Amino acid sequence: MNAIKRFRVISAIEGISFLLLVFIAMPIKYIGENPYPVKVFGMIHGVLFIIFMISLFDAKRKASLDTGFMFQLFVLSLIPFGAYFIEKRVKPLDI
Repeated sequence: MNAIKRFRVISAIEGISFLLLVFIAMPIKYIGENPYPVKVFGMIHGVLFIIFMISLFDAKRKASLDTGFMFQLFVLSLIPFGAYFIEKRVKPLDI
């Protein structure tokens, strides 16, 4: 598996974990007054985000991605549903 394909897979998984954290765990914490799901999903998402960043730097190095493009991908990872836009931008690079 090349670096771009690996990055796409990791980005999708990290994006799903972010959505689960924001749209499931956070409402349970604040509406249901149960902080436990945020602790669990937060830890999982944190580990996946670190793996995402390592994969992003690996893809930059191996696929010679532009630093500005890499920064755009990083910013997209900070917003909900950003993984969808990352996929749209990175898919053409995966040949």
